[in-house]
Amino acid sequence: MVELLQRLVRFDTTNPPGNEGECLRYIHGLLVEAGIEVKLLGPSHRRPNLLARLEGRGTAPPFLMYGHVDVVATVGQEWAQPPFEARVDDGFVWGRGTLDMKGGIVMMLSALLRAKSEDSRPPGEILLALVSDEEAGGDHGAKFLVENHADLFDGVGHAIGEFGGFSFHIGRRRFYPIMVAEKQACWLRLKVRGPSGHGSLSHRPGAMAHLSSVLKKLEEHPLPVHVTPVTRRMIEAIASVLPFPASPVFKSMLNSALTASVLKLMGERGRLFSPLFRNTVNATMVKGGRKINVTPGDVVLDLDGRLLPGYTPDDLVSEVRGVIGGGIEAEVVRFDPGPAAPDLTFFPNIREVMRQMDPEGVPVPMLLPASTDARHFARLGIQTYGFLPMRLPPGFNFSELIHGPNERIPIDALTFGAEAIYQLLAICNDVSAGES
Repeated sequence: MVELLQRLVRFDTTNPPGNEGECLRYIHGLLVEAGIEVKLLGPSHRRPNLLARLEGRGTAPPFLMYGHVDVVATVGQEWAQPPFEARVDDGFVWGRGTLDMKGGIVMMLSALLRAKSEDSRPPGEILLALVSDEEAGGDHGAKFLVENHADLFDGVGHAIGEFGGFSFHIGRRRFYPIMVAEKQACWLRLKVRGPSGHGSLSHRPGAMAHLSSVLKKLEEHPLPVHVTPVTRRMIEAIASVLPFPASPVFKSMLNSALTASVLKLMGERGRLFSPLFRNTVNATMVKGGRKINVTPGDVVLDLDGRLLPGYTPDDLVSEVRGVIGGGIEAEVVRFDPGPAAPDLTFFPNIREVMRQMDPEGVPVPMLLPASTDARHFARLGIQTYGFLPMRLPPGFNFSELIHGPNERIPIDALTFGAEAIYQLLAICNDVSAGES
């Protein structure tokens, strides 16, 4: 598995532009050699998608595993190890994509190849989809497959993909958050206007000054608190196994009148939980001015907005206006809707596997503050569970390494995840009834 991960990391699939083809054709060759049915589908030779099938016993519906091979850029980051050399050092494989998500792909490939070699046919057919373009919205990847090859996923109701299953500690307890829902991407564009003219003259109040006021308000005033059912379930599951006084502190987050205060008191931990209780916007791009001696009459501000399940772009625009005031044009430039509520009927199977793998660990359902290809497959009625299981050492700052410098994965976590996914495949079509 280490050698396979090193090989995949050394394919530079930075998106843009992606260039995922060479990497996926390499995986295609491995699967063909193993005798697994596999095909490449995509809008171009440079950016294909891979779909493999492992025959089951035909006693249960098919089950999907999927992941993406593209990665984000490393430009402007200082790395202790070269990001595309995949060096092994001190028990880690270093490099861009080791966590997001070529390491997860290796776990899935290992489980699938092992099942094939041992002829351990699962109850239903196993599908593996490895896609391009997730880091830029999935237009060439999962979205392409859903819109052009939906028939290939007939009968699939459940899937595993990114992101979840990694361990994190609260006090002395170890938890494994399993993504069952995710926030919806909703990008906004604000246009701030003001008087324009010669740069040597006074033009007050100007668009630039107005923009600074907008940015300050967005920085200092979070959007309103909302307690969604999936976040409530996650917090209650965590609180149920924490000792006093941590347990009532966690439960108090579910009182919307106290949520903001409790999150603030929790410090860094509260910063991680905060996006689960709010729609959010972050200023990411500013465009204004065309000449240094001309005061611009308008400035454009782009916001990366993320919506809680069940909320709409109109809700986000309304909340943003409530913070910055009126008189500013607001436009939704992209909205990728997701399901309002998750289907948790498969969660007991994941919980059972994780309890076998780590009896002291506590699997809990999670709302992911970001978005993944799950939203595309949801259009086909497929419920994704973010499940790239990794038992991580205490102090390993997973969230800072994703998309950041010095991304790396513990080798022990890689083997742990491969074993957990293999065990899941054996029962992956045994959906427990009565759990919602």
